[in-house]
Amino acid sequence: MSATPNRPRILVTRKLPEAVERRAARDYDARLSPDDQALDPAAMGDAAEGCDGVLVCAADKVGADAIDGMPDSVRIIATFSVGTDHIDLGAAKRRGIVVTNTPDVLTDATADVALLLMLAAARRAGEGERMVRARAWGGWAPTQLLGTHMSGKTVGIVGMGRIGQALARRARGFDMTVRYYNRNRLPADQEQGAVFHGTVEDLLPHAQFLSLHCPLTPQTRHLLDARRIAMLPRGAILVNTARGPVVDDRAVVAALKSGQLSAAGLDVYDGEPHVHEGYLDLENVVLLPHLGSATTETREAMGFRALDNLDAWFATGRPADRVV
Repeated sequence: MSATPNRPRILVTRKLPEAVERRAARDYDARLSPDDQALDPAAMGDAAEGCDGVLVCAADKVGADAIDGMPDSVRIIATFSVGTDHIDLGAAKRRGIVVTNTPDVLTDATADVALLLMLAAARRAGEGERMVRARAWGGWAPTQLLGTHMSGKTVGIVGMGRIGQALARRARGFDMTVRYYNRNRLPADQEQGAVFHGTVEDLLPHAQFLSLHCPLTPQTRHLLDARRIAMLPRGAILVNTARGPVVDDRAVVAALKSGQLSAAGLDVYDGEPHVHEGYLDLENVVLLPHLGSATTETREAMGFRALDNLDAWFATGRPADRVV
């Protein structure tokens, strides 16, 4: 049976920040996650029995089987993420289920991590940290772990949305030249002097650093493959905080081994939490466990945004961040 109109019942699939869970419990008949374990499609459907809405996260696999297994009472899925590639939007549309996301609130946190990866890859910080922890550091030496400057170099940005623009602002602080590819050219006040390229291929030969910020779509899957990697200047540095499948892992590993890429910094992976084995054997790649939005401030803001969408849906049927 569905919850009363004054207190809708929602399923929260994962453990969220305490402040978000307190608000969810205050305003809803909320089924909170007791152990933060991901639910398979059958378990998600069972847990949602009698619920009016489901609050999911980016790591949840909400495919057609999960959506079709949800009870008829579920009318909205609010995802604790900007991206929606983990949700079968077509299946949700067929069921008449609204899907909402959380744009805007994670822009700065993700741009910070992209900059962190650029610096860490360029200055070989991961190698240095591992050396110290392994008690293998014998002291300062003139040619030890020589990296490269970011200052004065060119960064190519693929996807000049909110996060891409935020990274561009940070890169200018390092006196970097900013070039970008986007489906549409930005207005001059948003470009801030960045150089627009009409195709990815036109951008790549200029990109001493390449930072990916595009959404995952059928068109961007393996966007960075062996053919396009070969277009980069030899020794370029790759950073990916977008989605793992945007790059062809085998091609990136081969380029890191050959020197076509001197280094890479990755926060996202194809098939997370699986990481391509080739990366694990390489010293010249910095690997983070999807930390892009992992600040207390950002994760709380994401949760509140998801709850705002649920509030608006149950009150008016018009959530601000409606995807479907």
